[in-house]
Amino acid sequence: VQLQASGGGLVQAGGSLRLSCAATVSTFTTYAMGWFRRAPGKEREFVAAIRYTGRTTIYGDAVRGRFTISRDSGKNTVHLQMNSLKPEDTAVYYCAADRTTVPTTHADNYDYWGQGTQVTVSS
Repeated sequence: VQLQASGGGLVQAGGSLRLSCAATVSTFTTYAMGWFRRAPGKEREFVAAIRYTGRTTIYGDAVRGRFTISRDSGKNTVHLQMNSLKPEDTAVYYCAADRTTVPTTHADNYDYWGQGTQVTVSS
C-alpha cells in the first residue's frame, strides 16, 4: 500500500488548507485512516482518524472543532480540512492507514505511512 499526501503549503493564521491522501490499493475501503503531525523539536502528535465506513471520526484535542477528516472511498482518498489555522499547527502532516477498521489515536497501530506534507502557518 502506498499513500501519497498532498495539499500542504504556507498560509496565514486564520486561514484554511485541505490536505489529501491518496491510497494505491482498492482495499483502502476497509482500512481506518489517520492523520498525524510532527512539529520541529516535538513528538509526533495524533490529529484525526476515520473509520473505514466514514461514520466514526476522532480528533486530537488541539484540533477538535477546527479540523475535519473525511474520506472518498470511490477515489481511495482521505481529506483533512483545516480551518482557523494557528501558528502552532505548523508541522509535517502524515497520513496513515490501519488495516483494522476502527480508528485509533495510537501511531503504532498504523501499518502504512505516507511521505508527509509540510504545513506552515504564519502569524
